[in-house]
Amino acid sequence: MEFQYFLPSEILKPYIKHYYIFESDSDIEFQDTVFPSGEMEMIFNLGDGIWESLIDEKFHKTPKIELWGQITKPLAIKSKGRHTMLGIRFYTHSAAYFFNDEVGIFNDQILDLEDVIGKPITTLHLQLLETPQIQKRIELIESFLIKKLIMNDNKSQKIQKVAHILSSLVQNPLGSDINTIAAKYGMTPRYLHKLVFQHTGLAPKSFNKIIRFQRSLKLISNKDSALTSVAYDSGYFDQSHFIRDFKAFTGTTPTSYLENLSPINNLII
Repeated sequence: MEFQYFLPSEILKPYIKHYYIFESDSDIEFQDTVFPSGEMEMIFNLGDGIWESLIDEKFHKTPKIELWGQITKPLAIKSKGRHTMLGIRFYTHSAAYFFNDEVGIFNDQILDLEDVIGKPITTLHLQLLETPQIQKRIELIESFLIKKLIMNDNKSQKIQKVAHILSSLVQNPLGSDINTIAAKYGMTPRYLHKLVFQHTGLAPKSFNKIIRFQRSLKLISNKDSALTSVAYDSGYFDQSHFIRDFKAFTGTTPTSYLENLSPINNLII
């Protein structure tokens, strides 16, 4: 089981965080849990393996070409067979450049990307299956993304404003006052909330919580760190708030999480 990461070309660096290849050469079935990251993804399944996700207490097969909306709560997944997956991970705001719909409608879903984009994405998937070289595959993906970017250029001004708002939130997650930030960008707090949600799938407060949680997830992987230190270094006021948020986003406590690191989360921390 292996992850490899690849950086986008210069033209797509403002929009794509990275590409990745996930390969598993084992037929062993396993179950895992995906946590909120604040970022959307497209995934092309290029192997024979099957993924399933838990919906309404039943596992359902995911499509071959996946669109992951914002995950706002822990999502159980199951792996069957050997996998080769090519993923595209966006920044929190940047997936909005590539879709006509408001991205909030995709939240907590793994959708068939063909239903969202249409036949061109199926054609791209077939091209990827016929192209074994990873660099050539990325070139095909980038050509597709650049075309989508040009088509949706009319959205760029609003999305850039959202990017600036998110940057303000990240710089001061504890002291972020929505009224002050809204005034800075010449809008009402209500409009700021609407604008951010439409283009990220997250309310500003939810975005802050996920960023803080993700910071704690990285810190907690260092088992020498006490939970109290992790809590304060991640921006929590106290350990109880940290544990509450951690459990909401993972379904378990920090201590239990460390004792039961699952296959994929163990690889990507």
